[in-house]
Amino acid sequence: MILAAHSYFIGLDPKQAAKMKPYPPLATLLMAAQLRERGHEVALFDAMLSPGPEAFVEALERTNPDMVCIQEDNFNFLTKMCTLRMHEAAIEMIDAARARGCRVAVNGSDATDRPALYLAAGADAVVLGDDEYAFADLAEAWRADPDAALDGIPGLALPGPGGSVRKTAARGAAHELDTLPFPAWDLVDVEAYRRAWTDAHGYFSWNMATSRGCPYGCNWCAKPIFGRRYTQRSAANVAEEMRRLKDHVAPDHIWFADDIFGLTAEWIREFADEVTRRDARTRFMMQSRVNLMRPAAVQALAEAGAEEVWMGVESGSQKIVDAMDKGSKVETALEATQALRGVGIRACWFIQLGYIGETWEDLLMTRDLIREGKPDDIGVSVAYPLPGTKFHAMVKEQLGARRNWQDTDELAMLFHGTYDTEFYKLVRDALHHEVNTGAPDPARWAELEALEAEHRSADPLVLA
Repeated sequence: MILAAHSYFIGLDPKQAAKMKPYPPLATLLMAAQLRERGHEVALFDAMLSPGPEAFVEALERTNPDMVCIQEDNFNFLTKMCTLRMHEAAIEMIDAARARGCRVAVNGSDATDRPALYLAAGADAVVLGDDEYAFADLAEAWRADPDAALDGIPGLALPGPGGSVRKTAARGAAHELDTLPFPAWDLVDVEAYRRAWTDAHGYFSWNMATSRGCPYGCNWCAKPIFGRRYTQRSAANVAEEMRRLKDHVAPDHIWFADDIFGLTAEWIREFADEVTRRDARTRFMMQSRVNLMRPAAVQALAEAGAEEVWMGVESGSQKIVDAMDKGSKVETALEATQALRGVGIRACWFIQLGYIGETWEDLLMTRDLIREGKPDDIGVSVAYPLPGTKFHAMVKEQLGARRNWQDTDELAMLFHGTYDTEFYKLVRDALHHEVNTGAPDPARWAELEALEAEHRSADPLVLA
């Protein structure tokens, strides 16, 4: 028996628990499906709606597995952040599994970045990056011999002498994504997710992914799993999954968790046609870039069922956008928003505060862009140094012992930005207020301006 698991407990993240938009662990279900394809018996521990790591102990006792595969959901941006609480939960789960004599393998952004921490905690192997087949290869080896040497399996980090880490040969990424099985939906308590969504929002959403990776080079974006590549399933394969999902799960809505959904207008057009052909149309939301939301793509998205598109606008200052290596123009955000709105699709923006060199004037440019574009919703964060990025290398010397947020609402400045955490939280709240009410709040901005003046007076060199 193999127990497939992940360590994202929504109840341990107050902000996400309040939002209550839980999604099943897509990467974990894909891994489980591959293990089954190799003939293994697989059970699932789904942390998402579980109370905490103690529930994992109960799952171990109930299933009595020989092997535990902790596959974090690499399609979920919350997993990429690896908050401290979720890291601690993963370590607790490794310890519990090893205490019961299980072989343990782990994969995820944090484990790929810091395999030594997971091996020291007791994991037998860390699967590095985007390795679609390594868990199945490990299961094969351990089924034949629980003490098998693993050096011949590519794509692993293994314990070395004296606490060191040794890595096996790299394995090339999977490019024929259509050959992979669909996720093992039957392992999930679908009705628990349906209740959570309908109680909180009145509809039921599910997740899918059509691709791996992103070819763009934003210097703050970590790519420990998929790298800077873009591998895409065929439009027909994605539409077929939607049709089967409609039959077996019956969601009201789909969240496409791709970094970029539909890189080209041609693929989106084909996707819309395949969805229509299969009677698979389900309303959906997805992520893209402002420069990709051109008329042909937007029209095809509307026909396919898109109702909401999230775009990384980041800042209203071209200086900051260029410093991020974003490769887009501020005014393009307005053009993309207008194009989406013209076909009835909600246009939503990701905004990032606190990037290196951002001044009060840059923040006001962001505010003014939001006022002009009037996005339907915004998500606001502060610059977050993720290992392996150019941005992380630029601020590495400023980082203290804390490298991760405790939870996703902490919004902590982990490096020496222009302003402190509390100031950026006030900016976030002011921006959200404007979008949610459709009206500016002069009092909020007057308060912020006064605080900014105090800051400038206390440290006049910061903004020089």
